[in-house]
Formats: sequence, structure tokens, C-alpha cells
Amino acid sequence: MGKDSKAMKQKGQLLSFVPTGEYYFTKGVKAFHRRDLHKALRYFERAMQLEPGEPMIACQLAIVHSELGEYQQSNRLLHLVLEELDEHMDECHYFLANNYAHMGLFKDAFRHANLYIEMNEDGEFAEDAIDLLDILTLEAEELDEDFYEEDDLIVKQEEARNYLESGEFPKAIEIFHEVIDEYPEYWSAYNNLALAYFYLGETGKASDILNDVLERNPGNLHALCNALVFAHYQDLIEEVAKLKASLGKIHPIHVEHQFKLGATFALIGEYELAYRWLKKLQKAGFDGDGAFYYWLAYASYFTGRENAARTLWKKVIEYNPEKEGMEPWADHPGGKFEAHVTAIVNQLNSDYPEERLFALFLTSVSSRKQEILAAEKSTDKMTEMEKSYLSFVASGKLSTRKEEVTGAHETAKLLYDHYHPIGKNEAAVYIMWFSVFEQAAKAGYNFKNKKAWAAAVDYLFYKLRNIKTSKQAVAKKYGLSVSTLSKYVNLVSELLHEEDSI
Repeated sequence: MGKDSKAMKQKGQLLSFVPTGEYYFTKGVKAFHRRDLHKALRYFERAMQLEPGEPMIACQLAIVHSELGEYQQSNRLLHLVLEELDEHMDECHYFLANNYAHMGLFKDAFRHANLYIEMNEDGEFAEDAIDLLDILTLEAEELDEDFYEEDDLIVKQEEARNYLESGEFPKAIEIFHEVIDEYPEYWSAYNNLALAYFYLGETGKASDILNDVLERNPGNLHALCNALVFAHYQDLIEEVAKLKASLGKIHPIHVEHQFKLGATFALIGEYELAYRWLKKLQKAGFDGDGAFYYWLAYASYFTGRENAARTLWKKVIEYNPEKEGMEPWADHPGGKFEAHVTAIVNQLNSDYPEERLFALFLTSVSSRKQEILAAEKSTDKMTEMEKSYLSFVASGKLSTRKEEVTGAHETAKLLYDHYHPIGKNEAAVYIMWFSVFEQAAKAGYNFKNKKAWAAAVDYLFYKLRNIKTSKQAVAKKYGLSVSTLSKYVNLVSELLHEEDSI
């Protein structure tokens, strides 16, 4: 289907509207007529915030998303209109038909085009809908039936990915399993399923899925990249080195693979490699989305190209205004604590030992570890154990107090499997652990059963936030018996009580 075909032209008709959010809607209309689509998008989004139940705004916002090629977002809004706001806004079926045609989902395009014609035989878009059906019929003659059978696969995959991106991991997992059951060699679903399990903290299950993919489909780039990310977050140094070396030798042809490789290298802090692939895509004319410019901005900044990074960041904000304040050069209070050099260095000089211990752990998992270690800082307030921990973070070697240091660090790493990246909420569980650890070390407890210590802190952290959980669920999460968990929960509770009474 050619770009100039009638089927592919989104007319973008503006609909009459008199709401209380008229100011932003009117500005959006003007921007739309000037073809300043990103500005129009922002204005219509603001209008929809003010009038969330107004179908005219949602429909116009969907049209702009479609013009920008963001068909999935457009479809969500159009379905919202038909299913919740105004089921009689029939023109939404025509816009859906166009979107599905763009996406190659011809069965759905047929259905919505026919629905529009049935409801509006003499409607504004009737002739266009008929032309669209003619073009779809021609396209269908060149395709076999299997293509149509895959429509449902693509729809399910997109639905599950949307759940994944919005943090609704159990729903995503359910759909990915359905896809895999129907299409046992659809590797993309496996890779996304592994991500969903990893985000839920079930790292073993996530790794097993990737290993299965690589055994049955050796060299699968997405699986290799995901495996590298998993190993990086779990601080598996040897595995990271092995996978990084393998991926460094790969020279993919496909644009999607080049972007995946570049974004993966950026995520693990290998910014030179990331910059090489992402800049290559940009030079080739790749018109990326917000994620592309986000990673290219980070790669540019951390390879010394600050001016380019600042220019690229403007593109990031155009696509994702909510990213404002998350610039790679900003040590801001929100976002991932692991990347905040200034905040970590300051905390290493805190008056509170649990905060210094937490800062040492943050240093160990930070992609900017060398910057933190190179920054000027005082060790006057540190105990001998903390100095030993600092040495361990810097060199990987221990001189003294081996059991205490490895106990503190490895227990925190177990928590990191379930609480990362570390933001304000996640930081609390680590502060809690290091507070417990300090009291336990003074009392002479050993730290051989690190899973039990981590599980007990995890369970009590849930309880302190009034989040429902059970000892059975937490014990299963860490591979423990309920009786062992109960024993350590009592112990951790006592240590916390002792700290409070000091």
C-alpha cells in the first residue's frame, strides 16, 4: 500500500466543540492546521486532562496520534470513545479502519470500514471508506490466509506490551502465555515474557525463559540483549563480560536490531558502544521515537558530547514531556538513585551509618561507579567495617571483616533482585536492611542465611507500608520454608525495636 493512497490519508477532520477547556482545544486546532503536530498533541492532551469525558477531544487527540504514526495510541483513544464516552460517534470506526490498515491488520481494517458504512451509508467518510475497502481487497488478493490468522497474534502482542510498559505485569504475563501457546516459535513473546517476570522479581524464571529461547533459536539478538541487562542488574560480573564481548562482535543489518543493541549498551553504561550504534542510525536518517532520542542523549552526554546531548534532549521532551528533569546531566531528587553521583557522594559522608552503608551499596550497582569513587570524599566518619566495604566496592577484594561485609552486600543484592531501579520508595527497604544489619553485626549474629535476612526485611517492609502479603508468598519468593522466615522475622523485629530504643 503506497503512502499516497487514499487509504493511507488521515483526513483529520475537526469536529465542532464548545467545552470549558476550549482554550487549549482551540490552540490545538491552530497548531494542527499549521501541521505542528507535536504542539497540537500537547494542547489536546491538556484539553483532555481538563475534560476527560469529552469524546470530541479524545477523537481529535486520536487523529493527531495517527498523523504522527502512533497508531496504537490512536486506537486506544478511539476505542475509549466508542466503548465509554459516545458509542454513536461512528466516524471513529473509519479512523480505526485507517489505523489498522497502516498497521497491516487488514482483517480489523475491513471490519471497522464495513461498520462505518453500515452505520453511515451517506456519511462524510462513506466514499473514502468504500475506496479503502477496495484497496484492502486488492491487498488481500496478494496475501495468503495465514497472514490474516496472524492479525490476532499482533493484536495480542501489542496489548501485552502495553500492559508491560504500564507496569501491569501479571496481565502481560497472562497474554504472553496465550500467545506462546498458540505460536510456540514466536520469539518476541518469549523475550517480553522474560522481561515481565524479571520486573516482578522472578529472576530465575526470567533467565530460564531466555535460556530456552537461545537453545531453540541460537543467536536471538533480543534474548542476548535481555540476558545482558539481567546479568548487569544482578551484578553477575563474569556473565556481563561474556555477553558484552559476544554482542560487541555482532553487526546487525536490521534497524530494529541496531536500536536494541544501542539501547542495551546505554542501559548498562557502555556509552561508547551505545553511541556508535545509535549515531549510525541517526546518520542513516532513522526517525526514532522518544526512547531513541533518550538513549542517544545519554550516550552522547557520557561520551563527552554535551552540546549534542542537550540538543537531543529537546527532542526527548517533545515526545515525552514528563521526562523533564531527568536529563543525564542532572542530579535530581527523582528517578534512579543509582545514577545520582552528587547525592551518593554526599550520603557517603552522612552522620548515620545505615545511610553510609546504603551509599556504598548504591555505588556498587551504579553505572557511574568510577565517577563516585573518583570524587573527593572523607572517610573520617566510616567505621573499619565501612572502610572494608568501600575497598570491596572499589576493588572487589576484602582485607578484613569478610563475613560482615559480604553479609551486608549480598543480602542487599538479594533485595535488589526485587527492588530496582532504586527510587524514593525502594530506598526505604535498603535503609531498613542496613539499620538491621548494623544492630545484628554489633550483637554478633552471623549472616550465612542471606536469603532469610532479605526475606524477613522484605516481609516487614510490606507490613510497614500496610500492603497485604503472606509469609507463604514471601517464603516462596526467596526459596525458604515458612518456619525459617518466621524465625528471622521475629529476629529482625527485635533488632528494629532495639534500634528504636537507643
